[in-house]
Amino acid sequence: MARNLNVVIFMVLTVANLLDGSVAQTKHVVGDATGWTIPSNGASFYVNWASNKTFTVGDTLVFNFANGQHDVAKVTKSDSDSCNGAKTISLLTNGPASVTLKETGQQYFICTFGTHCSLGQKLSINVVKKASTTSPPVSAPQPSASSSPPKSSPVPAPSKAPALAPTQTPTATPAPAPSPADVSGGVNYTVGDINGWTIPANGASAYTTWASGKSFKVGDVLVFNFAFTTHNVEEVTKAKYDSCNSASPIATFSKPPVRITLNKTGTHYFICGFSGHCSAGQKLSINVGAKTISPATSPSPTAASPSPSADSPSSSSSTVNPSSQSPNTAVSPPPQNSAAVSVRVAGLFLTVLSIAAAFFC
Repeated sequence: MARNLNVVIFMVLTVANLLDGSVAQTKHVVGDATGWTIPSNGASFYVNWASNKTFTVGDTLVFNFANGQHDVAKVTKSDSDSCNGAKTISLLTNGPASVTLKETGQQYFICTFGTHCSLGQKLSINVVKKASTTSPPVSAPQPSASSSPPKSSPVPAPSKAPALAPTQTPTATPAPAPSPADVSGGVNYTVGDINGWTIPANGASAYTTWASGKSFKVGDVLVFNFAFTTHNVEEVTKAKYDSCNSASPIATFSKPPVRITLNKTGTHYFICGFSGHCSAGQKLSINVGAKTISPATSPSPTAASPSPSADSPSSSSSTVNPSSQSPNTAVSPPPQNSAAVSVRVAGLFLTVLSIAAAFFC
């Protein structure tokens, strides 16, 4: 019986080592939060995105885009260089689109819509073979020829606690009052943050969400970042904003980066005047309020920190800074690949059952 149990343990550990690392794969979301769209800084955006990643056979590329606005075409190197979408190796038109990397070597992807590829919506990656991890051989545990109870060690007698040294209560020092806040200048808001001013992957809700958590005041500045000749910024009325009508705008800005100072209260409307861009979600509506000036208040003096507890021995007095003390927060580890875990657990469970049946039935 003991010999059979050793064999079972040996087989289980061997199977676990073989399963480990053999089924895991990585899912790469192309462009991360930006998604698959026309990048504001041209083709360098996707080049930089791919530069710090390792793509292996079995990994998956996920292209997030709005249906009817973009697509994903796998092409040859020459067609990628010339942005020729006439002959594609494969074409995916529904987003989000997933592409499993099945071969090594350089692979090329473009968007075939209009001039999207020439404006930077293209991706080139190098796929390598999955590295095989070799685990050291697992040796079966050998039963002990003889066993003897462990020897108990004498417990040392508790030593007398040292006398506590008197502690000194630190003197509270009032913090210096800050200088009055500078209220003469406005706040700079970069529209879309790192995504810039472009056709958003999730439609008009992208810029609505961006503006929802902000309080715009007179004197603030909107900064629109986009690639030259690919977009513009037009300030329009509400009716033209709702209908995406770019005829006779209030003002037009074409040279990036565009900086617009908000000089009056009320709702302001901005769209991209390029054909189809506004209806695809490239529009922004904000409400501007009056600037409020509030006097800066001086903070109250720092409270005296509590003296150390009498239960803890101390050899010298110390000053405790309350602001430096913060509760420990637990950082959750990143989630594991769900497919790898499911296959690993199922394979291990079936292996244990089959081996147990072979030796004990």
